[in-house]
Amino acid sequence: MASIELQSVFKAYGDQSPVIRDVDLSIREGEFCVFVGPSGCGKSTLLRMIAGLEDISAGNLLIDSVRMNETPPSRRGIAMVFQSYALFPHLSVYDNMAFGMTLARISKAVIREKVTAAARLLQLEHLLDRKPKQLSGGQRQRVAIGRAIVREPGVFLFDEPLSNLDAALRVQTRFEIAKIHRDFGRASTIYVTHDQVEAMTLADRILLLNSGDAVARDGSVAQCGSPLELYHQPRNMFVAGFIGSPKMNFLPGLLIEGYTDRARVKLVTGETIEALVDASALKPGAPVTVGLRPEHAQLGTVSQHLVREVHWQERLGESTYLYVDSGVANKPLVVKAPGNMHATPGQRVALSLPADALHLFDGEGKALTRRVTTSDMPLPQAA
Repeated sequence: MASIELQSVFKAYGDQSPVIRDVDLSIREGEFCVFVGPSGCGKSTLLRMIAGLEDISAGNLLIDSVRMNETPPSRRGIAMVFQSYALFPHLSVYDNMAFGMTLARISKAVIREKVTAAARLLQLEHLLDRKPKQLSGGQRQRVAIGRAIVREPGVFLFDEPLSNLDAALRVQTRFEIAKIHRDFGRASTIYVTHDQVEAMTLADRILLLNSGDAVARDGSVAQCGSPLELYHQPRNMFVAGFIGSPKMNFLPGLLIEGYTDRARVKLVTGETIEALVDASALKPGAPVTVGLRPEHAQLGTVSQHLVREVHWQERLGESTYLYVDSGVANKPLVVKAPGNMHATPGQRVALSLPADALHLFDGEGKALTRRVTTSDMPLPQAA
């Protein structure tokens, strides 16, 4: 339906610090791109700039290769679903979904055909005569999505559409949004969220924006890529710490020696471990940080290992998360263990750290190139 291109897009309000800084992004026709990041990073502002609800201070916005900076929202070929449902309380579900087409003086027959088709897709057929106050939160959000669908836009824009729903409804509605995108395969979709689980499960590609206190020279974009690329090959510690739930563990240390294919590191707690990264550019003694995903720490002494005291555990049924002493105050090391694992506070456990699962970051937080690919990642095991 439509491709989108952002060329060095910049946004500032008066003489204040920039909200969006030099964003370059190309979204292919039919691609599902998620803007994610912490509160205040500018993700909703960037979405509103694409929608035409915010002016672009500098740079260009192109939709299907046509510059849209000054084009009014109604002529951009987009449909937007907001965080609030924004439904007319005095209108029925049918009339809410038909409202935009009614204003455009489209024939009643065409309106009925489109509304009926969208209602069937969203399982709203039995609710068309109801008013919004008679609907649940999830049903109201589906009506808002249906209102966007009937316009048959080239671009769908979603601004945190699930944030007002409870946990069960978020999962259900997330599935429905993914199904809608699949059924409207040629429509490009941009979805804004602060929830990295939504980003990981919905996106073809993720645009992660820096937090407000991130280093300015990095610009607004922390990293852009596929969900697994950001998960397994984070560009820096900010990306590594944001993508993943629970987030990556960080263990500070000093480089003992670095080569093109491996590095030996002495942790602040005294243990020496090895990571399969290219550390040839660093000098011995340089400060580094070891990164480890909770699911990649293996219980037992299979290889290089740490012995740590358990502080707390979370038992979730299919898995158990152990919070153990990392050697750094107020920053426990989180380990994913089997669901039948039981540990008591004060118990000491041995944790094996596979060299091919470790990440390494330099003194500025930049990731060193890993010597393994995503497909090489080991499956979590318990000894």
